[in-house]
Amino acid sequence: MTDSRPRRVWQEWRGFLAFVAVMLVFRSAVADWNQVPSGSMLPSILVGDRIVVDKLAYDLRLPFTLMRLATWRAPHRGDVVTFTSPEDGRLLVKRIVAVPGDEVSMHHNRLTINGVSAAYHRVPDAQAPFPVPSGYVLYREGILGSERFVMLHDGPSATFASSFAGIRIPDGAYLMLGDNRDNSRDSRVIGLVPRRNILGQAKAVAFSLDYDNYYAPRLDRFLTGLP
Repeated sequence: MTDSRPRRVWQEWRGFLAFVAVMLVFRSAVADWNQVPSGSMLPSILVGDRIVVDKLAYDLRLPFTLMRLATWRAPHRGDVVTFTSPEDGRLLVKRIVAVPGDEVSMHHNRLTINGVSAAYHRVPDAQAPFPVPSGYVLYREGILGSERFVMLHDGPSATFASSFAGIRIPDGAYLMLGDNRDNSRDSRVIGLVPRRNILGQAKAVAFSLDYDNYYAPRLDRFLTGLP
């Protein structure tokens, strides 16, 4: 008696299907790699970077859900994380700037957290980690032990969100900002991000393609850590 067609198909493809299932679970709960389509995190993350996300950085989640099975540490100020937007559910990558309990405000793109004003040091174009677009200036921003590059418009800020009054971050919420401060749809627009929406910590650039140069690989960014 010969096997039915469905059984033959299952026997031929079961190994591949098992591999796909394992990979989907792995990407959902352990580690993932995400393409970055926008410049909101310039200069830390370039358009065309493929970033590696550690989904075990903070907790263990039930695959394909936001349900946490175990938690070992809280997200830290300065971490670059991926999360689902509380506005529309889209996957975003931003930097955590304020954590629960912080008092934070911004005046003309200058941060103040818990009464401490951030220090800003302009980075000469020759020392910039990537070609700074015309009309922008690169700064090194440092506050409360966390430091990173941020990119701002050269001159008066062109965005309504460059200043906001002081707020206290409630328990279970985080304030996210893009490093490209004048071109980022972040907590100033979408609101504070609930802890349950944070999926993992972006740790490194796996590889990078220059979309403006015929998708040429940026070899200097392969396997580099994120600041």
